[in-house]
Amino acid sequence: MSSDETPNVPTPRNSREAVREKAQRVHAAQSRARIMRRIIIGTLAVVAVGAIGTAVTLAVSAQVSKPQLSPTGMHGDGVVVSELSASTASDAGTATPTPDSSEAEAPAEPTAEPTTAQKVDIHIYVDYLSDDAGEFERANARQLTNWISEGAVTVTYHPVALLTASSNGTKYSLRAAAAAACVATHSPDQFYAFNHDLLDDQPEVNTDGLSDSELADLAGAVGVDNTKTVRNCIQDGDYLTWAKEATTRALEGPLPGSDDLVLASTPMIVANGEAYVGALDDPAEFSQFVLTVASDAYYQATATPTPTPTETPAE
Repeated sequence: MSSDETPNVPTPRNSREAVREKAQRVHAAQSRARIMRRIIIGTLAVVAVGAIGTAVTLAVSAQVSKPQLSPTGMHGDGVVVSELSASTASDAGTATPTPDSSEAEAPAEPTAEPTTAQKVDIHIYVDYLSDDAGEFERANARQLTNWISEGAVTVTYHPVALLTASSNGTKYSLRAAAAAACVATHSPDQFYAFNHDLLDDQPEVNTDGLSDSELADLAGAVGVDNTKTVRNCIQDGDYLTWAKEATTRALEGPLPGSDDLVLASTPMIVANGEAYVGALDDPAEFSQFVLTVASDAYYQATATPTPTPTETPAE
C-alpha cells in the first residue's frame, strides 16, 4: 500500500447529509403512520356510530312493531259472565268439594236465592295465587253457577296481581292474570271455566307457580277456541302490561259500581256497590248477603214516591 492512499472514510460533510436524509426518512415514516392511525380511528368511529344508530333503530322498531296491548271485551278491567253454556255450568258446579260423611248427616240449611227481577251486579277481584281467593271460589262456585244460569246475578271477574313478588321471581300472579285476559279476549266462552280451574287448583304462595307453557296447556284443557292464538298470547306475555295497570287502577279506585271502594286484598267481592265482609268459606252467609242486597235494590226500585199535592184552582 502506498503512502498517498487515503482510507475510505466519509468526510464530515457527507456524514451530516447522511444523517439528515435518514432523519427525513424517519419523519416521513412517522407522518405516514400518524395519518394511517387517524384514518383507522375515524373509520372505527364511523362504524361505532353506525352500530349504535342501528341498535337504536332496531329497539324503536321493536317497540313500534309490538305495541302495548289491551284485552277486548273488558268492562272496567273485568270479564262479565252473564250466561253459561251447559258444559261450563256442569264443570264448574261439580268441581265444588262435596261434604264428608259427618257433614252429610246434618240437615242442610236452605240456601237463599236472589229472586228479584233485577240482576244483582257482583264483582269479584281475584289474584290467582291468593289462598283466600281460591277458598272463596271452591266454597261458592256452585251457587254462583246456579245464580248465573238462572239469570239472578251478573258476575264480573277482575284478574289482579297483588302477589307478584310471592312466587320466587317468576311473577306468577301477573302472568296468570295476563293469561286470563288472553282467554277472555280470544275465547270468551271458556273464560269462566279457565278462571275456575286457576282458582280451584292453585300453586302455593312462595312457589314458582305454573309456567307460561303450563298456563297455555290449562287453557287448552278447558277447550278454548283458537288454541294456537291463545297459547301465543300467553307465552308472548301480550297482556302483562295491562294486568299491571289494571291492578294499579283497582288499588287507586273507586271500583266499578261503587262510590269510594278501593282494592285492599283478594278476593274482594262487591255486590251492587257493597263490599262483602263475611266468611269466605261459608256459602250460606254469602248467599244471605246477596239476598239482602237484592232486597234493598228491589225496595228502592219499587218505592212509591210521595205524591205532590195539586193546587185547586180558585173559583
